[in-house]
Amino acid sequence: MSTKQSKIQVNTNGRNTYEITHLINAEIQSYNVKSGLCHVFIQHTSASLIITENADPDVHIDLETIIQRLSPDADPEYLHTQEGPDDMSAHGRSILTQTEIMIPILNGRLGLGTWQGVYLWEHRTHSFLRNIVITIIE
Repeated sequence: MSTKQSKIQVNTNGRNTYEITHLINAEIQSYNVKSGLCHVFIQHTSASLIITENADPDVHIDLETIIQRLSPDADPEYLHTQEGPDDMSAHGRSILTQTEIMIPILNGRLGLGTWQGVYLWEHRTHSFLRNIVITIIE
């Protein structure tokens, strides 16, 4: 068993989902790995990783609607308010979703289903440079 590891960076333009499947597949292909496991981890507390629908953009709009209900911006009961009205809600969104994903590698690519993609979900309303660690186990 061998392990390979790299870090990628993704610039976000505020609250949205950003597909990163192609970036992860490029890392897998750069190591010429045909089968194994790919662990993806985001090094932030106000953004997350999700596997979701990659065909209909309405799914992403609906996910934002759901998460907004669960973790609204500027809730007057929040104590952590130093970084703006979207910061504590972003932390809440991050723990409601996930900061790491493990995906099988099949035939040199992520073993995702037809309609699945890996997304960075930016929970803040401003732009950020996000760091993602990719660990490949062959």
